[in-house]
This record gives sequence, structure tokens and C-alpha cells, in this order.
Amino acid sequence: MKWETLINDKRFGLEDYHDPKKNATRTDFRRDYDRLVFSSPFRRLQNKTQVFPLPGSIFVHNRLTHSMEVACVGKSMADNIALALRRKCAERGESTEHFDHLGDIVAAACLAHDLGNPPFGHSGEKAIGTFFSEGAGSFLRPLLTADQWSDLINFEGNANTFRLLTHQFKGRRQGGFAMTYSTLASVVKYPFESRLATKGKFGFFETERDDFLKVASELGMLCLSAPGEPLRYARHPLVYIVEAADDICYEVMDIEDAHKLKILSTAEVVDAFLSFFEPGRRAEMQATMDRVDDPNEKIAYLRSCVVGALVDRCAETFIANEEAILTGTFSGSLLHNIRELEREGYRRCTEISWNKIYRSAEVVDIELAGNRIITFLLERLVEAVTRPELNYSSLLLAKVPEQYDVNAPDLFGKIQAVLDHVSAMTDVYALDLYRKLKGLSLPAV
Repeated sequence: MKWETLINDKRFGLEDYHDPKKNATRTDFRRDYDRLVFSSPFRRLQNKTQVFPLPGSIFVHNRLTHSMEVACVGKSMADNIALALRRKCAERGESTEHFDHLGDIVAAACLAHDLGNPPFGHSGEKAIGTFFSEGAGSFLRPLLTADQWSDLINFEGNANTFRLLTHQFKGRRQGGFAMTYSTLASVVKYPFESRLATKGKFGFFETERDDFLKVASELGMLCLSAPGEPLRYARHPLVYIVEAADDICYEVMDIEDAHKLKILSTAEVVDAFLSFFEPGRRAEMQATMDRVDDPNEKIAYLRSCVVGALVDRCAETFIANEEAILTGTFSGSLLHNIRELEREGYRRCTEISWNKIYRSAEVVDIELAGNRIITFLLERLVEAVTRPELNYSSLLLAKVPEQYDVNAPDLFGKIQAVLDHVSAMTDVYALDLYRKLKGLSLPAV
């Protein structure tokens, strides 16, 4: 792959209006970022669970604050990488101007990376997939194609993000958000279709297959599948930066949130965060912490040190493996290929998270409640779109926003309209609708 084609400010759905020679104070990549910040789907992230229940007496991360932090970390990493790439290309006598945009592209992709996630965290994705694979939605299997069924049982927030950004919803403009090609490609962490899904991960639904193909072809991304095989591409290089920023933020910030909620002790977190550093650096950091008494302030300081170290190591790894990344031969993530000291520290934090955070009572409770709520809503809405002649169905469908085409001409289109609606819900809206449909909450009279 070539950087000069990978960085492309053509807008999806607005290709006829593309003017590569225009002169503006804001680049189109910066416009992507701003467009996302002012969008309704982005604002709704403030009321979607990251890990811990919302709202609470202690303010923990939600999807919005997480996405903003990922954008900050991603931009820093991309800027570091861009600086090194400029030097390498300048030494070879190659053009370097396209590297000016790496930070803005990555920041926009980071802001967008969770837009397609349903309410109640990752358990919401699982609830949707299992509704079809082992729940009431299983009756649809013989009525759909193999590809459509695979999309449903492997429902994936990342694939749903690509749909949200590109799909022309009813009454809306062509091209969805009309994002630049490079930003769209940088969002797709798993550039293959659901028939190749690994652990439920894939990059685009069947309905957006041609859209992804259009973006990938324009950018010169490497196709790894033979004709007639399920579509698979090599990742756009900037995906590695977005992925690393996301992984750094959720791992480190989940531990900081768990400390604030007293799920983890100060000693446990200090020990885990110091493990990222050499003994000499640890002594310096310990001296800095000794100047303050507030344990939350100590952990915040350590967190910033860990994030900074991981950003530097990931940037170094990207530069060292640039050729493998561009040829599609790089294996694993950036974090899996950093030097051993930081990699072992990250592995230790991951182990703590799985053993003490993700199985904690607070997290399991929200997963159980979220699963029950999403399953119930899907049962009612799927019945409504498949049996619209019923009185209850017509009443329920009247509550669905007009942009979701519940009267689509084909069955899969109707089901996707349901998933578009449910996945866009905030935790609070989903809970409120659940209570109303259950008769547990009535409007004030």
C-alpha cells in the first residue's frame, strides 16, 4: 500500500463534489472530527455504559468520555508517527505532505469508533447476537440468506459503526455522515465480512459490502481474498493506531475507575502501574507520589505516566514495522509487539481487569439487566416488523423514529431497521422503553 493513496480526502457519497485543489483553513479531515462532535449519535454516547453502571454517585467513564480520551491518545500517537515518517521519507527524497493529516484522521476515527455500539456495553452486542443464535429470533434463520444470518448472529459494534457512518437512512442524505475515505477506512478494525468472523468480530454487514469495497479500492488497500471467496482486506495502516489508542484507554482507565469505586485498592493499582517502568524510573515516580496524600491523585499521576509510555512504545513499533504494515504482513496489534517490559505490564493489567473488574458484581449486574432489556425489546420489535397487521405492532412501530425503515421491502431490511433503532438507544432510553412496554411505567395523567 502507498501512503499517497491511503490518505484521501474524497468524501463518501459526495464524490462528484470533490475538489482536491481547494484551499481552506480547515482540512476535510478536521471537518470529519468537527462533524462527529456535533452529531446526535456522538452526543448519545454520554448515556451509554463503558464498563460500570451509569449514572452513579462516582463519575466513571461512559462511551463519550472514553471516545474523547481515545481521540487524544490516538492523535498524540499519530503525531509522533507522522514526525518519524516525515524524516524517513525525506531521507529517501519522497513527498511528506500527506503525513500532515495523520493526527486529524486518527482523532476523527477514534471519536467514531464506538458510535455503533448498542447500550449496556459489550454485553449489549452479545445480547443481540444471541437473540438470533439461541433466542426468539432463531425462527428467522430459514428466511434469510447465509450471509444475512451470519451478520445477525455475529452482530458487531464496529461493523455497525461503518453502517451508521455510510448508510443513507430514510429521509437523510446520501453517504450517511459523508466522511472522508481515509477516516472511514481507519474505523474498520476487522476488514472482512461476517463469514470470516473470529470471536464475533468483523468489519461490515452484507448491506455495506459494496460501500467498503468502494472505499478500499479507492485507497489502494490490499485485497487478501481470491475471487469468489469471502471478502478480506489488509487493514488500513491507521487502524493500528486507532486500535492501540482504544486498548490503552480502556485498559488503563478501567483500572482507574475500579480504584475510584474501591473495587481495587490503591496498593494494587500502584503496584500494577509501576510494573511498566525500570527500577530507576519507579523510584522517581514514587518520590513524586509522596508529595501528595490524595490516593486518587497518585493514581491519576501514574495513569498519565503509563499512557505516555505506551504511546511512545506503540509509535516506535509502528515505525519499526512500517513496511510489514504496508504489505499486509504485520501480525497482531501494536501493543502485542512493543518491548517486553511494557508488554508484560499491560498483560498484568489485563489479568487484573478480567479477574477483578469485568466479573465484579457491579459489572455483572449491568450485563444481566442489559441482556434482559435488549432481548425483550428485540422480541417485541421483531414481532412488530414481521407481523405489522397486529394492533400492538402498529402502536409500537409508531414509536420508531422515521429514519429507520421498518417498512423496508425485504425482511432483512426490516430486521436491520430494528437493530438500527435498538443499537442507537442510550441505556436510559432502553430502560425507559422497557418499563413502558412492560406496563411498569405510565405517562403522568
